[in-house]
Amino acid sequence: MSGHVPVLAVDGPGGAGKGTVCRAVQRATGWHLLDSGAIYRALAVAAARRGLDAGAGEALTGLARELDVDFRPIGDGGMRVLVDGVDVTGELREERTGNLASQVAALQDVREALLQRQRDFRKAPGLVADGRDMGTVVFPDADVKVFLTASPEERARRRHKQLKEQGVNGNLPDLLREIAERDERDRTRSVAPLVPAPDAELIDTTGLSIEAVVQRVMSLLQNRLSL
Repeated sequence: MSGHVPVLAVDGPGGAGKGTVCRAVQRATGWHLLDSGAIYRALAVAAARRGLDAGAGEALTGLARELDVDFRPIGDGGMRVLVDGVDVTGELREERTGNLASQVAALQDVREALLQRQRDFRKAPGLVADGRDMGTVVFPDADVKVFLTASPEERARRRHKQLKEQGVNGNLPDLLREIAERDERDRTRSVAPLVPAPDAELIDTTGLSIEAVVQRVMSLLQNRLSL
């Protein structure tokens, strides 16, 4: 349709490969990229710096509305994230940030405050949207919806490997427990729970290479949009 901006919505739990797959698809298509998890993690960083926890609902909602966050692409296909003008890219990926972000994301007023900010990423020629409710809440009219998953054990191993590559010691049993707790919190929250959209393509990435997953997603796009 005239003026239509296509969207690929990729949802799933942490460690399923969403970020890596979405960045690869974004490079292949030349579309814009929305890392919605980074927005919630940026809010978690800003909240922690102000001494706010998940119980400070009203203050968190106000912070979400005024959040000073800036995403800056870097040469290797990555992204720098600035909060209040400070580079917090490394801090964004810490486990404590992810846990607080998951708790904050369960607050309805916070989600509503960030909803339009996420939808504003939809610009020509298209958008690759990475998150947990992209296909169900943020872009329910997305042209292609994918739900990536993997076993908790596989996701814990991936996170452990990632931490080691960053020079951080991670305890595999602790990571597995944290993943299970976050999954349960995300699945059972009353607001935008982590569930596949009814029309999403489910892809279990356990044992699959990134290249294989990217190929499947690109095939879905090509079949639907004739890219």
